[in-house]
Amino acid sequence: MKYDIIVVGGGHAGIEAALASARLGKKTLLVTILAEQIGAVSCNPAIGGLAKGHLVKEIDALGGWMGVATDINGIQFRILNQSKGPAVQGSRAQIDMDRYKIYMRNIVLNSENLDVTQEIAQSIVTDKNRATGIITHLKNHYHANKIILTTGTFLKGLIHIGELKQEAGRFGEFPAKELSSSLKSLGLRLGRLKTGTCARIDAKSIDFSKMDKQAGDEKPIPFSFRTDKENFNPYQLPCYITYTNEKTHEIIESNFHRAPLFTGQIEGTGPRYCPSIEDKINRFREKSRHHLFVEPQTKEATEYYINGLTTSLPPDVQLSMIHSIEGLGNAKIVRFGYAIEYDFIDPTELTHTLETKKITGLYCAGQINGTTGYEEAAAQGLIAGINAVLSLDEKEPFILRRDEAYIGVLIDDLVTKGTKEPYRMFTSRAEYRLLLREDNADLRLSQYGYKFGLVDEKMHQKVLKKQDELKKGLTYLEKNFLTPSKENIAFLNEIGEEKITDKVSLQKIVARKDFDLNKLEKLAPYIKPFMLESKEQILIEAKYKNYISKQKEQIEKMKEMLNVKIPQDMDFGSISGLSNEVVEKLKKFNPPTLFSASQISGITPAAIDILQIYIKINKKDRERPKK
Repeated sequence: MKYDIIVVGGGHAGIEAALASARLGKKTLLVTILAEQIGAVSCNPAIGGLAKGHLVKEIDALGGWMGVATDINGIQFRILNQSKGPAVQGSRAQIDMDRYKIYMRNIVLNSENLDVTQEIAQSIVTDKNRATGIITHLKNHYHANKIILTTGTFLKGLIHIGELKQEAGRFGEFPAKELSSSLKSLGLRLGRLKTGTCARIDAKSIDFSKMDKQAGDEKPIPFSFRTDKENFNPYQLPCYITYTNEKTHEIIESNFHRAPLFTGQIEGTGPRYCPSIEDKINRFREKSRHHLFVEPQTKEATEYYINGLTTSLPPDVQLSMIHSIEGLGNAKIVRFGYAIEYDFIDPTELTHTLETKKITGLYCAGQINGTTGYEEAAAQGLIAGINAVLSLDEKEPFILRRDEAYIGVLIDDLVTKGTKEPYRMFTSRAEYRLLLREDNADLRLSQYGYKFGLVDEKMHQKVLKKQDELKKGLTYLEKNFLTPSKENIAFLNEIGEEKITDKVSLQKIVARKDFDLNKLEKLAPYIKPFMLESKEQILIEAKYKNYISKQKEQIEKMKEMLNVKIPQDMDFGSISGLSNEVVEKLKKFNPPTLFSASQISGITPAAIDILQIYIKINKKDRERPKK
């Protein structure tokens, strides 16, 4: 059976990859272990968060589906870090995990050019280091020129609950054991990581009166730029906050000898920024309590997820520690928490297109690349899907730079630096985060989605209108002024702003700390008819004009370095001043440009300076006429 592209895995990465491939006209096969689990939300029932919300907005701007699905199936919407600047704010939504899965599965099953088969991929078939297909556990041989692996936690997945071990990709689901061996046989470097989940509690057994209620935003903001923002009014449920206490910590600490994390039973490295509760207690013994967020899993709110209580402790210990927590004294566990170990491919084995360097036509996306999180996975899946299609059509690859998108930062970090622990996106990883805001993802990226055919005409026209109104609005603010006349001082006083003593541009007034959208419309009636999204952009761009200008200057300097190519035949070992470690890494990654070299972990600014000087000297020598 012949296809253009085969996607292995039906999680968040697999869905975005398969839908992109199919929508761009390629005959696509999605291979998944359980068809009913396509789109399953394996861990916490939420999408987005700090930096993760940026990824979802970027996926949406490129024409992906995660944002749309979240808006339709969300049950609480909040903007995190609202008190801080727009660059570090993050959208987060609780979702109905059952409805989300059904929605995504139906999108997949109803898509043209996309077939689904419920099988386990066992081996990658190659011909002269080129992927040509897969063989499944049913001995079916599927042929394709491009294979995208999005295997999640299923590669030799091993679940731990106390002393108990069970081979599984998710609780109750078969692992993909043979595929790991196939990848190793192709010469790919594999490692071992660990992640986990927490217990789910029967809602009837929770005393919410002993917890702090946490409601969604009064005026919720959708994830998708395709959702009608002004009329967005989703059904919202509250979450609740409670805390661990000294008794909880005593129970956990007294059972460290039964914790797989500490007994040597677990070999894989866990996520440093989302540790299990036993790891938290061990690392932060000075803390008397830890936040726990009690979150509904569905609209019916029959089960609650205890965010912050990830664990692999034995069932009896899980029950005891949960009963020690305020509001959970009579809690009944519906599903116990567990840890899971799985194989992953060293992401430095990949190019920026997410294609493996050793096997042409073989792409990897999601947790197989060492990341953690639905959003990171979906972003990679979309990029892998787009690049597989572009490669089939013999077109230039699609590579987002670090100054263009969080997705660019994510992939660049992975393929140049690698990871020894599950990689999670943070705003601090993005050097140009003031430019890479959630609110302008459509302005930054939708032209790519439109060019590829993933963004429709309606959204494209909306973005063009937003760009036009933004330009007109900023120009108006910069070219119009207020003088300190009695009328203007009275006007400023009326809208709650301090008076002025000199002639000043409207932009300078808008840049004041507490200046808001309501004041903007009064100060500049010209922009009142503009779209809400345009007015919000004008406010942000005017407020942070100087900072944005500085970041743009930095980017221009970076682009200069980006264009300095490193000769492919350069002998790094012969360059005086480079340490053995730097030489070894340059030989390993063979970066095409100085900028690529600068992004490799361990390559110092001093090494970049030496390289730049050497390249200039080398260029002059080559250009000097021979006698």
